[in-house]
Amino acid sequence: MSVEIKVKGDVMTAYISGEIDHHTAAGIRESIDNAIELNMPSLLALDFGGVSFMDSSGIGLVMGRYRNVSKHGAKLHISSASPQIYKVMKLAGLERLATLDMLTK
Repeated sequence: MSVEIKVKGDVMTAYISGEIDHHTAAGIRESIDNAIELNMPSLLALDFGGVSFMDSSGIGLVMGRYRNVSKHGAKLHISSASPQIYKVMKLAGLERLATLDMLTK
């Protein structure tokens, strides 16, 4: 698991890679939340292009980041989700919280 965070203007993008499960989600959350507090973006983009596996911890990760940025008036965007991860996110109803894009190749 790794997360690389880039900020351009008022947009913060977190590039997540590896597996998101109970053991890795806490580190990802902490990294993203620290960067949110530091940068106060108007848009948080979570790029799932490098994620190979995600369990329900990934859903919790997205929901928590949504709550975090929403209290600052920011929006959430999820991009590059694989077809499998996209399906899990759609079933969980995450498109009600964020714009959700599937990885296209």
